Amino acid sequence: MKNRLLTDHVWILGLCLLLFLQCKQEKKFTGHKTVREYTTAQIKFDTLKHQKKVYVPTYSEIYHNAEDQYFPLLTSLSIRNTSLTEQMYVNTVDYYDTEGKQLKKYLEKPIVLKPLQSVEFPVTHNDKGGAGANFIVTWGCTGNMIPVIQAVMIGSAYQQGISFVTEGVVIEKKDL
Repeated sequence: MKNRLLTDHVWILGLCLLLFLQCKQEKKFTGHKTVREYTTAQIKFDTLKHQKKVYVPTYSEIYHNAEDQYFPLLTSLSIRNTSLTEQMYVNTVDYYDTEGKQLKKYLEKPIVLKPLQSVEFPVTHNDKGGAGANFIVTWGCTGNMIPVIQAVMIGSAYQQGISFVTEGVVIEKKDL
């Protein structure tokens, strides 16, 4: 009887091992490339008819349960040209922490967004801006448009997930 049980267990173990080896391992999602190629603008930004500076609040962390526990968040800035006909020019995209210290300058030269084109600027996980982090974006155009400039925050921790969006606010404008 013991030999039969042992034989049965060996068969079951062998079958499980065979099934395990036959299973294809799922590929993990590694995400999109964080390096984006932009089209630089061959224009003098200061000559554009309309120029605006936008403050976009972001949160790389928020309080969780207590004042000393933080919920970590990943942030992406999204800039969307809403015009069907006009190009939009983005001159600066700068990221600041809670204390107002510049952590990153995303653009060395102005970029152009074609009609209905969008561009994203992800904040790397190491750039902890804090609960008061923000972007300053300067953009311009020759016609009239109202782009959508938002920060998207997402995170998961403590068996919980959270995501939300903040809207940019014009803090300075110049019309020639």
